[in-house]
Amino acid sequence: VQLVESGGGLVQAGGSLRLSCAASGFIPDDYAVGWFRQVPGKEREGISCISFRDGGTYNTDSLKDRFTISRDNAKNTVYLQMTSLQPDDTAVYYCASDRFSEAFTTNQACRFFLSRGSDSWGQGTQVTVSP
Repeated sequence: VQLVESGGGLVQAGGSLRLSCAASGFIPDDYAVGWFRQVPGKEREGISCISFRDGGTYNTDSLKDRFTISRDNAKNTVYLQMTSLQPDDTAVYYCASDRFSEAFTTNQACRFFLSRGSDSWGQGTQVTVSP
């Protein structure tokens, strides 16, 4: 599944942004899409994941109160709504897909996906939060 991120930009602290992750085509039911972010010099961090099998989501504890993942099946797009942004949220944000096995629950598979990441990454979208 080919994905393209968009929606990043410059925002003041306390502001909001909605990132989009658009697929080039239909996203199969056994796939999930995750959002990640990376600050230069640091490891990529998994943020949130949504399953196309059951719509279940998993969010990193540290961000779940401010970041919300959602999907629009008709548009083959996954969104990341970010609120109360802080300068520490400045990073390049990426989305990636993964095929989930039915042997695992969405929660289990998402947690593993967000910790492992993907073998393929797009260009990402830059989010910059000014003080």
